[in-house]
Amino acid sequence: MTHPLSRRSAMLGATAVAGLALWDRPAEAVGTAAFDAARERWVNLLAGGSYSSTYTDKTQAVEGSANAVLRKLKPAPHRPSLWPDLPLEDPRTGNFNRAYNRMRTLALGWATPGTAMHRDRTVAETAVRALDFLYEHAYHERLDRRDSNWFWWEIGVPRSLTDTCALLYDGLPKDRLERWLRPLRRWCPDPERRVSHPGVVETGANRAGKAMAVAMRGLLTHDARLIKRARDAVSDLLRRTAGPGDGFYRDGSFIQHDVYPYTGSYGVDYLESVAKLIAMLAESPWEIAGIGNVYGIVDRSFAPFIFDGLMMDCVRGRQISVQGHRDYHSGQKAVDAILTLLEAAPESYAQRWRPLVKGWLTRNQTIPYDTLAPLAGIARARALLEDPSVPVGPRTTGTYVFADMDRVVHRRPTWAYAIAMSSERIGAAEAMNRENLHGWYTGDGMTYLYTGDLTHWNDDLWPTIDPYRLPGTTVDTRRRADLPHGKRRLPPTPWAGGVALDGEYGEYGVAAMKLIADGSSLRAKKAWFLLDDAVIALGTGIAASDGRRIETIVENRNTHDRHPPLTRGDGWVHLSGVAGYALLDGADAKVIRKKRTGRWRDIDKGATTGGDKTAVTRHYTTILIDHGVDPRKARYAYAVLPDASVTQTAAYDGRIEILANSGAVQAISRDNLLAAVFWRAGTVETVDGQLAADGPCTLLISRYHKRVRLAVSDPSRTADEVKITLPWPVESVKESDRSVRKAKSAVKVEVRGSRGHAHTAVVCV
Repeated sequence: MTHPLSRRSAMLGATAVAGLALWDRPAEAVGTAAFDAARERWVNLLAGGSYSSTYTDKTQAVEGSANAVLRKLKPAPHRPSLWPDLPLEDPRTGNFNRAYNRMRTLALGWATPGTAMHRDRTVAETAVRALDFLYEHAYHERLDRRDSNWFWWEIGVPRSLTDTCALLYDGLPKDRLERWLRPLRRWCPDPERRVSHPGVVETGANRAGKAMAVAMRGLLTHDARLIKRARDAVSDLLRRTAGPGDGFYRDGSFIQHDVYPYTGSYGVDYLESVAKLIAMLAESPWEIAGIGNVYGIVDRSFAPFIFDGLMMDCVRGRQISVQGHRDYHSGQKAVDAILTLLEAAPESYAQRWRPLVKGWLTRNQTIPYDTLAPLAGIARARALLEDPSVPVGPRTTGTYVFADMDRVVHRRPTWAYAIAMSSERIGAAEAMNRENLHGWYTGDGMTYLYTGDLTHWNDDLWPTIDPYRLPGTTVDTRRRADLPHGKRRLPPTPWAGGVALDGEYGEYGVAAMKLIADGSSLRAKKAWFLLDDAVIALGTGIAASDGRRIETIVENRNTHDRHPPLTRGDGWVHLSGVAGYALLDGADAKVIRKKRTGRWRDIDKGATTGGDKTAVTRHYTTILIDHGVDPRKARYAYAVLPDASVTQTAAYDGRIEILANSGAVQAISRDNLLAAVFWRAGTVETVDGQLAADGPCTLLISRYHKRVRLAVSDPSRTADEVKITLPWPVESVKESDRSVRKAKSAVKVEVRGSRGHAHTAVVCV
């Protein structure tokens, strides 16, 4: 059969042939054909081109949305408004931004083949009058922002306006086009500069978004200088940063707004913009060169956080509170960007990505990609799914430590576990534009368990979960006010990070953070040991003096519309379909099962994102350890056993040995594995002898006969060198990083300047 992907290639070739014939000439000699061909590429990415006749359900959905916009259109010059629910007097409401988004929806319906309004002259004339109205009353070069959100003026409207003009291009009077785009000369003249805040240099997703608008304005007005400006701005983005601040880091971390992990939100916007720019400008005089780093970014920064097409919430920042942007929305945008990149990716990447993406699309039948993606994306996805030469790839496995953004992800064949930490480098939670109002503890060691239930995190969890009892956290039970706009909390401690040990010796990880609570005397040292079938959580030094109860939350599971079977034994709990939970130090767990009701409006009151006031109810099973009021040196130890049976849960205590859980060292052993967090110099007794470190570090050791593989990092970033004394005398050091060397019968690791990243070696004992 002929796949839609091949039809698209033929279509693009037909529409661009005239321009391609000229693109061997210098840019100055290129006529209108090159501009038109690139613009048509963009329109095909937006409207799907010939795909529309193949995917009628999606075409009908596009038509329905556009008709709804058209049906409700009632211009009122004296109000002023185009739609009764979007008065335009006050820009601080964001209604003008919403109005341009609606125009984009209308334009998409007009440009999509197969809709009843496709290229309808009357609809185009209506759109022209509406765009004239918006220029006069909402967005022109002489207006003042009046303290409204700069983003709407410099990115939001420019993006939707240029998309609208591109989609409607053949039905627009060209003199009007110049008029409507004139405000962009003031508000979005340069991808690298922020007009509203002089001195701010745009980075990450903001620069990529502006580059899209500038490039499209250049194509629409046949201004090659603008396209070059956009191309050069994106080329700068492709370089990795050494920090601090925004950008992609060597370990795959992505930071936006200086201190926040945002791979799954701003990072996705960046990837989407860059992928589409690459596709739009491919084989043109303005082709983006040096794009190899983009392919590496997909592997390092995005794939570890995508679970069956869902983007993990631990890297979505304040977007978790936005009702219209769930994990599957972010995942769809990332998948669509990867599918776009696949068309030009080197075969070495394509061979990995095709099975990977096919696996995501195949396993996630709960939230089908087709219901979310644009027509062009659906066609690419269908072509991949129907290609018998591409196998269905398994889930990604491995342990990923993102030292530059205080995140750790541990992935096994049937489950994944993520940990969100914070430090003096990485903010605990961002609240901006009245979003994420209850995100107080999302960066205080919150843990995210992903299983076969792909709806757990996106089924109205964030407005209904108890925000004081997030999994993995140790909290003061005080009541709190909404997070204020722009508050930046960087806990005054350098301690957050971990280390991973993957390969023939197994897949393991260690993560640790020092908790210094916000507005409370609560302090704790928290560690997680990530094994092939379990996560072992240890806490120590838990202390507070404010007269309030302190709790550690083992689990708080959204079980949707029912309470699944729960089994309890002596020191363990099993939640059917989720996991087993074993208390490893004799403590008792408190189990709470209740229905919780909330509203999206409670956690997001943003002008353009604010949730609705509809009450939603979900069932929760909460497992917690009560440390009492004002604990002094309290501890905890528990195991999370994803996918374990009742029998496996009941028998788990004894599978691992807790070697230490003190203020100096937290350590465990199992079989041939030793794992430890040395908060300072310390010693641990093992069955083979002493394990010691003379400074702070996280450490993993796996022994196989006479060979030992070790991985070391310094999450505190305070040591210059750490000496590790193993339980066995070291004979020699093999296959090591240059920072690891033998020191008598021990090893020394130079950790200075490594920013919490791992140092590995194989030693003979």
